[in-house]
Amino acid sequence: MNLANRLTLPIFRTVGEVADAASRECYVVGGYVRDLLLKRHSKDIDFVTVGSGIEIAAAVAKALGKGAHLNVFRTYGTAQVRHGDDELEFVGARRESYRADSRNPIVEDGTLDDDLARRDFTINAMAICVNAGRFGELVDRYDGITDLYERIIRTPLDPDITFSDDPLRMMRAIRFATQLGFDIYPTTLEAITRNASRISIITRERIMDELMKIMAADVPSRGWKLLADTGLLELIFPELAAMRGVDTVRGRAHKDNFLHTLEVLDKVAAVSDDVWLRWSALLHDIGKPATKRWDDAVGWTFHNHNFIGAKMVPRIFRRMRFPLNDKMRYVSRMVELHMRPIALVEDEVTDSAVRRLLNDAGEDIDDLMTLCRADITSKNAEKVRRHLANFEHVQQKMQELEERDHIRNFQPPVDGGEIMRIFGLAPSPVVGELKAAVKDAILDGVIPNSRPEALQLLFDRAAALGLTPVAAPDDKPAAETAESV
Repeated sequence: MNLANRLTLPIFRTVGEVADAASRECYVVGGYVRDLLLKRHSKDIDFVTVGSGIEIAAAVAKALGKGAHLNVFRTYGTAQVRHGDDELEFVGARRESYRADSRNPIVEDGTLDDDLARRDFTINAMAICVNAGRFGELVDRYDGITDLYERIIRTPLDPDITFSDDPLRMMRAIRFATQLGFDIYPTTLEAITRNASRISIITRERIMDELMKIMAADVPSRGWKLLADTGLLELIFPELAAMRGVDTVRGRAHKDNFLHTLEVLDKVAAVSDDVWLRWSALLHDIGKPATKRWDDAVGWTFHNHNFIGAKMVPRIFRRMRFPLNDKMRYVSRMVELHMRPIALVEDEVTDSAVRRLLNDAGEDIDDLMTLCRADITSKNAEKVRRHLANFEHVQQKMQELEERDHIRNFQPPVDGGEIMRIFGLAPSPVVGELKAAVKDAILDGVIPNSRPEALQLLFDRAAALGLTPVAAPDDKPAAETAESV
């Protein structure tokens, strides 16, 4: 097969001319070829040359002239050329062998066939020649193009050797199956299950990178189900694996929390590309295994699973090498708050409860409502309709109160520093008590979110505690303050 008509970028002719001048075979390989055949956009272009890839990269950079940037990585025998929007990677053809305790191969120079054989999957083991005499010729030793059309993930060689040598490839197989909507070939899938324990030699950072790509897919549940079915999940994410299965007592069973979670995840993914909102969906019930109890009166309970789950998030992020920053705090907050809107729709929707939810969720309130809608997975159509209608009522109430009271992310009109200055107090529980009294009064609708009313309430509460002001508020003269007291 010749694909010259698809290699439309001028860079392919340029690289081919450089390779011809050096009397070297040169091929575009791997993911770019796969995506070219799938008609998917691919930014990075990988080239393999029989001989030194670094030499060809340097010659290509020179041929491209001004604006081309060459980076050489001699330890790995690779080089990168950046030119405009093009990112070109060059490596010499090689063969690899592995030690049992490492996924880092022992590398030797090799032929094109050696190089294609070492690749992870048949769909990534195709090459297209860029030399002038064979420009566009497809080299497909392992029938990768058939696997592309049949939507199959399969290893070029024995899958047990492939996965034992480099266990990260098990994660990559699942990730590609998730991203592309492909099936993993039965013998390849069985080999992943047999070799799952080898994942222990892979760093958490590498695993995290694959999980993030799974979470960015259109239907991320596909990847998590494969991780569970192959035994990888309990090794890399035991908290999530603990959610699998159903217990039954006296004929009463709870739902499979793992499958419910994946349904929620896919519903969120259908309406949002925000990967951290998707992680919130995946972890929203992570506290259920630890809080699962049987109660003779009511059946299965998961009391406070949202609070327990929120406390688990930092530990999970730390172990998985996820960012310990505002992303972690966002996910933890979403896990903690995800029951609040549901409780609102089941009880009377009071202004006070809505104000407190708005304040606690802040700018994340819309994401929280997206998560809560997705959390309705009942098969009872009438129950779903009723819950969604109630959510619309809550959302309308939120909009009305926010327009009137400006509660979202609000800070009380009087802060702790000013309270200490007015009453001559050192940091103490009394300061916190006074500040909380003002905040609670606003959230409960006792007073409006207004500084004059907040100050008046502050002075009233302070007087009840026997406190006398020693200074004026920031925006009032001392005489006026004295009269108000």
